Amino acid sequence: MVTQRTFVMIKPDGVKRKLVGEIISRIERKGLNIVAMKMVQISRERAEELYAEHKGKSFFPELISYITSGQVVCMVVEGDEAVAVMRKMIGATDPKEASPGTIRGDFALSKGENVIHASDSEEKARREMSIFFREEEILELKA
Repeated sequence: MVTQRTFVMIKPDGVKRKLVGEIISRIERKGLNIVAMKMVQISRERAEELYAEHKGKSFFPELISYITSGQVVCMVVEGDEAVAVMRKMIGATDPKEASPGTIRGDFALSKGENVIHASDSEEKARREMSIFFREEEILELKA
């Protein structure tokens, strides 16, 4: 068993469509723990830091505009192989390719507005968590 932490963000379309509770329920039913959570309005600077790997790509301006268009819910999720488990739960980026039963397969309406983000590696998870959470904001669960 490899306990990991990963960064998960419910994007503006997920918040606007009132999917926050459903998504949190799915995460908890999977046996993962939410050890930090907050709703924020992402600044342009934070958005550019989060999506730095896409800077210079044709879709970058649209991505930044979208992610700063409304509130998001940021979470640190912990559990056995949390990075891989969350990636499997969210499904493919393009909802047309996302399997039914995944979050994107069930709720995403387009590739651009696909409800949820989850880190794709432990390294990215650490970087992305640090953008939104101070270390003292991430709790240790008590049994």
